[in-house]
Amino acid sequence: MDSALTTIGLPIALGIIMFGLGLSLTVGDFARVAKAPKAVSIALGCQLILLPAIAFGLVKLFDLDPLLAVGVMLLAASPGGTTANLFSHLFKGDVALNVTLTAVNSVIAVITLPVITNFALGHFNPPDADGTLGLQFTKVLQVFAIVLIPVVLGMWVRVQSQSFAHRMDKPVRIGSAVVLALVIVGTVISERENILDYIAQIGIVAALFCLLSLGVGYAVPRMFGIGDRQAIASSMEIGIHNSTLAITIAVSLLHSSELAIPAAVYGVLMFPLAAGAGFLITRMSPKLAYAA
Repeated sequence: MDSALTTIGLPIALGIIMFGLGLSLTVGDFARVAKAPKAVSIALGCQLILLPAIAFGLVKLFDLDPLLAVGVMLLAASPGGTTANLFSHLFKGDVALNVTLTAVNSVIAVITLPVITNFALGHFNPPDADGTLGLQFTKVLQVFAIVLIPVVLGMWVRVQSQSFAHRMDKPVRIGSAVVLALVIVGTVISERENILDYIAQIGIVAALFCLLSLGVGYAVPRMFGIGDRQAIASSMEIGIHNSTLAITIAVSLLHSSELAIPAAVYGVLMFPLAAGAGFLITRMSPKLAYAA
């Protein structure tokens, strides 16, 4: 992949996406944790504990190539994407909960993402890891910069002009989808000689991981008595990852296109699978089916 795209283009594109996220957030979205602590805690527990465990089990079960295995773990550690809000809205989920989860998880991910990624690098020890492949302190600071600073700026702009924030909501969402598509295409082109082998290896794992993420995100909250609408929000938040963040970290910070392949494949699969899961859930619940 072209160095200008990896070192400049990807971080800028991700920064715009995170800025757009900030435009949709208020301080109250963080404070809402206190109003719905059970739903937030269960969803975060699924995101931060169960998903990495599921990802680890899948890559061991399918005996993935070490670099692809680390890529799956990097994806599992990435927070939910802003598109989860849209899917939650389409399938009668609690969008306010989605916004809160995205806000809180984006902050927590600054810590958990490097921890999980470095654990995976140490455990799977990919052949290209010659001691330089890892998220050291300076790279963690870069993660902080590209994740949180644009969000804070977006929130500040919203405080200054809510009308501007509302006007920019749709363009940023469209732009996010376009950026994700371009990033996936760029990743595929850079690995075109090996892409068929990679997809053969990672396709089933990515699909299973997506389905399990969506299923766990809905089933676990329901097991603990959380209502349908909040469980749907949790499902979409956990099943729709910020693939652009995972790809940016893989390519721009870890300088490995191979590490980005799982996130690229997942980025293609997660939308139809999330749509199918949302349709199934709403048809399983009489109240939601009637509302739809």
